[in-house]
Amino acid sequence: MAPRANWKGFLRLSLVTCPVALYPATSESEKVSFNQINKATGHRIKYLKVDAETGDEVSSDAIVKGYKIDTDTYLEVTQDEIDAILPESSHTIEIDEFVPRTEIDDLYLMRPYYLVPDGKVGHDAFAVIRETIKSMDKVALARVVLTNREHVIALQARGKGLVGLLLRYPYEVRDEKEYFDGIDDVRLTKDMLDLAKHIVANKSGHFEPEKFRDDYETALIDLINRKRAGHPIARAKPHREGNVIDLMEALRRSLGKDAAPAAHEKTTAGAPTKAKKGRKRIAGQTEMLLPISGKGAGRKPREEPAKAPAKKPGRARKAG
Repeated sequence: MAPRANWKGFLRLSLVTCPVALYPATSESEKVSFNQINKATGHRIKYLKVDAETGDEVSSDAIVKGYKIDTDTYLEVTQDEIDAILPESSHTIEIDEFVPRTEIDDLYLMRPYYLVPDGKVGHDAFAVIRETIKSMDKVALARVVLTNREHVIALQARGKGLVGLLLRYPYEVRDEKEYFDGIDDVRLTKDMLDLAKHIVANKSGHFEPEKFRDDYETALIDLINRKRAGHPIARAKPHREGNVIDLMEALRRSLGKDAAPAAHEKTTAGAPTKAKKGRKRIAGQTEMLLPISGKGAGRKPREEPAKAPAKKPGRARKAG
């Protein structure tokens, strides 16, 4: 079933207007999620809204917004007062200007949305706006009101529809100098940079998101399946990361390690090495979760690998 629209209204470019709907372009509903439970009873934990001073539970209709002025003082603001200051165009995405996509700093990008015509009418007007944006090779900057806030949204053509990228305001982006000024200025030798470039060349490929693997998510599902089946769970091994003592030696070793898998492939000078194919992406998480939900024959949990025989204790060294 298609998700519900986050917003419905009108898209307007000057005098050209059409009804549109805004849908979230991403979702995390397929990820494994946990509830908090009482370890003693196995019951789910629920949270109550209580008065911080009296400890009494407060009903939803008695809760209002408050702006903190000092430690114990809040200025009450009602929803009616907030509604009264919302822009009159709260039901219209008004295109203000067109800018090159390359000029939008990625730090300002927030969330992507799909923008589509709403209903049977307005498809012609929508197509005019979409094709104009596409032909100009620019994005349209507009304003939209979501969750009682006015946002700037960048619209760009994608297939038969539009993608709206919600943007942050300048005051929401932190100054990079606060973080980067403390980084030391170092001089690197040409040999170091050449080795690093060789490593990058060996690892170069193309952006193919279908090859991305969420190993942690897969491991979580495997953990849950194993616990349901009553298999023993291995303890985590302590992870130790050694400090790099000799940077040049570390680069040399990295180059040898990355080049080893492709040693059997013939390449001509200057020609890119053929990228290895990634593992085939596993079908949707729902299929992987079948053993958990009990629907159908899901994956059989893999057996615990046999433990290596314990080493015999060595002879004790003599003191002195």
